[in-house]
Amino acid sequence: MARGDLTDEQWALIEPHLPIAAVGTVPDLRKHFNAVMWRFRAGAPWRDLPTEFGPWQSAYDRFRIRARQGVFQQLMEAVIAQAAARGQADLGLVSVDSATARAHHHAAGMALAPEQPAALEAAAEAEKGVRRRDNSPKTDRPVPSAGACAGGAGPV
Repeated sequence: MARGDLTDEQWALIEPHLPIAAVGTVPDLRKHFNAVMWRFRAGAPWRDLPTEFGPWQSAYDRFRIRARQGVFQQLMEAVIAQAAARGQADLGLVSVDSATARAHHHAAGMALAPEQPAALEAAAEAEKGVRRRDNSPKTDRPVPSAGACAGGAGPV
């Protein structure tokens, strides 16, 4: 067992929630699950998967099949439900790192009523006029020209 691989206790919690193949259990199911965990823990491309996990294409293909089937979502929900039943789930500790969870509102599927874009643009334009480049409040006083001197008299 390599560093970061599932312990026997952890595997006993996860294995019952993973689907079995049409011909029975997959003998290397744990190895492929550890491969997926390694890939996301390391943040590395699939092609950089260590050879101890087998061909990267196999790990990737099985991952995609399980992801499309919703296996990982079901697994997460089942493990959280088990922990909650034992009183070990503290969902107050759940957080999302905003440095990795950013998306432009167009990418996030933000839906706007037809009149909202114009109102948002007008508000943005109004906001631009509130502050100047040096962050001082905008005033209606005229800005002195570069040739004016402090005493109020013009250049001689």
